[in-house]
Amino acid sequence: MFSIITALLFVTITMVENDAFARMGVGKSFGSRGSRSYSTPKQYRSPEPSRQQAAPSQGQAAPAGPAGGGFMRGLGGGILGGLLGGMLFSSLGFAGMGSGIGGSGMGIIEILLLLGLGYFIFKMVKSRKGAGNLAYQTSYQQTGSRTETFPSYGSGSRTQEEDISGGIRHIREMDPHFDEGQFKETVMDMFFKVQGAWMNRSLSSVQGLLTEEMKGIVQRDIDTLLRDKKVNHLENIAVRKVEIVETWQESGQDFLTVLFTANLLDYTTDDSTGEVLEGSKTDPVRFEEFWTFTRPVGNNPWRLAAINQQT
Repeated sequence: MFSIITALLFVTITMVENDAFARMGVGKSFGSRGSRSYSTPKQYRSPEPSRQQAAPSQGQAAPAGPAGGGFMRGLGGGILGGLLGGMLFSSLGFAGMGSGIGGSGMGIIEILLLLGLGYFIFKMVKSRKGAGNLAYQTSYQQTGSRTETFPSYGSGSRTQEEDISGGIRHIREMDPHFDEGQFKETVMDMFFKVQGAWMNRSLSSVQGLLTEEMKGIVQRDIDTLLRDKKVNHLENIAVRKVEIVETWQESGQDFLTVLFTANLLDYTTDDSTGEVLEGSKTDPVRFEEFWTFTRPVGNNPWRLAAINQQT
């Protein structure tokens, strides 16, 4: 029985690994977002008027999102409990139809439970793929007569002063000429330059666009490609949307997070033979990535500080 469970877990993990993509970052989140480094960026969305929920009364706790459950909770606990129960009944001679000789083998119930457990593990690992992803919940706060929804980061919830428009106002206090549209054009240009440097396996053309931490991280990944004699091709990149999703200031720095939604061809080839090792030269992939940029407050150049990859 133990060997069967071990084999099932191995196959499940292998399936998840094979689903990983090859582009810069290979599916992980990396870099520094200041005090928000341990929270996952989330797009701010105001609720539709017809779906707004009443704000909590004074002294009433705001409704929290789904609590993060451990492996033994919810579906995982139910499947595992059923599996253990099935084994117990089998060992007592009540395995019923499908059991092995003398009731000691695996019955159909155990097989079905194992398959269910394997599927649950696959979904759980896949949904948690990528470093730095923390639990996300929605809290509700009332502003005047209007109810607004704000994402929650860590143990505290965002206030109105920390929403996007408020953050941009803070940036303009030190840089009156800051323009949101111009910023989007600037960072989209940086997006293409950084992707091109990654594909060329050289950061020489983007030295001034990355923080020191990001240069070190990306360079290590480039060194791995060079060592393994691989080239990661990113072709036909089409950026569908550029959205500012977070703005804040801390320790004399501006921080601004942008969500890029794009399509591209993402595949890796052998440096010598040109053989495709990962990905596809014909099937484009859609992805979303949060890029966080930072600079000293004021009219200073922006640099890429972190990337959070979602899909």
